[in-house]
Amino acid sequence: MVIGPDPADGVRRRNLARVLDLVHHGEARTRSDLTASTGLNRSTVGALVAELSALGLLVETQGESSNRVGRPSPGVRVAKDPVVIAVNPEIDAITAAVVGLAGRVELRIRRPLAERPSPAEATRVIADLVGELREQALGQRRFVGIGLAIPGLVRSSDGVVRLAPHLEWREEPFTDAVSEATGLPAAARNDAGLGALAEHLFGVGRGVDELVYLNGGASGIGGGVVVRGHLLTGAHGYAGEFGHNRPGVASLDDRATEHGELEDEVSRARLLNVAGLTGADEPELRAALLGSTDPAVRDELARQQRLLAVALSNAINVFNPELVVLGGFLSTLLAWDGAALESAVRASTLPAAWEGVRISAAGLAEDRLLIGAAELAFDRILRDPSQFESVR
Repeated sequence: MVIGPDPADGVRRRNLARVLDLVHHGEARTRSDLTASTGLNRSTVGALVAELSALGLLVETQGESSNRVGRPSPGVRVAKDPVVIAVNPEIDAITAAVVGLAGRVELRIRRPLAERPSPAEATRVIADLVGELREQALGQRRFVGIGLAIPGLVRSSDGVVRLAPHLEWREEPFTDAVSEATGLPAAARNDAGLGALAEHLFGVGRGVDELVYLNGGASGIGGGVVVRGHLLTGAHGYAGEFGHNRPGVASLDDRATEHGELEDEVSRARLLNVAGLTGADEPELRAALLGSTDPAVRDELARQQRLLAVALSNAINVFNPELVVLGGFLSTLLAWDGAALESAVRASTLPAAWEGVRISAAGLAEDRLLIGAAELAFDRILRDPSQFESVR
């Protein structure tokens, strides 16, 4: 006689995942919040919280006093023990961080590179950074896995990097290589898509169900779209490649390249060059550009802003979002003259589609891609918290 899976166990696992998800994403901070959000009775919620606490994923705290009658509801927060390592390989640096539940970035290392890394070299550097971060992490921590934010096309089914043009990677089984080199399970996705996810869950897009995100980095421009509260991935994980579109220009004087794609025209490399920098992280480049009085810098900022406005208006016309979020050097274009950018976008957008749209800089700043990568690494635990039992 073959005995199938216990339906009650499946329900329990789903309820555990729901409770952990609510606390992890900051939607519930007390048992009362969990009861209201899940629709489960108090005793069931208490049992689920107790099980998640025993697993080492949640911690109960003393309830805060309130004006409500009766005893305060116990507080619930994520535990500090489970962590992941989030990694963003780029053409000029590899950044890695220890990230806990609730999007908490604890430690971060940016390793500058003299030249763009091969997949083998990137794997070696990541293995070194993982070892360094594990040594620096305080206390006995359980590392769940590694999340990779890749500036390129990553096949969702197996994590193969199909094309990372600026890194010059093609058909690379990079995710498997990192997992083998570090001894930790690894997962990968396009960096900008992960940035969109992070901003939706923890940043300025929190609570916004329709969102367009554009990320400007060393490897060009990528993007992500949140539709009805879910990240749009496409059939194989390649959605959101705004940087490879070709924006129209009102004046030929604005075009810097012949038939250039958006990321060729609106370019971090061009901003570094006009600012007289050979390299810089995001805050350094932002400070140099916004603090400059050089007319050449102002002219280049204005030119890139006008072309970015065309790309944003196209995205708004197609997706009709509530919010447009700009990350990386694109947020500097917004900071330089937000009113001018908004006016240019409005002028190119269908009036009905523009109604109610807001344009905002990424709220998670330099952490956005790392927090998104961490969410990817935590995915299997969030879907089935009981899997955390087997993590050592």
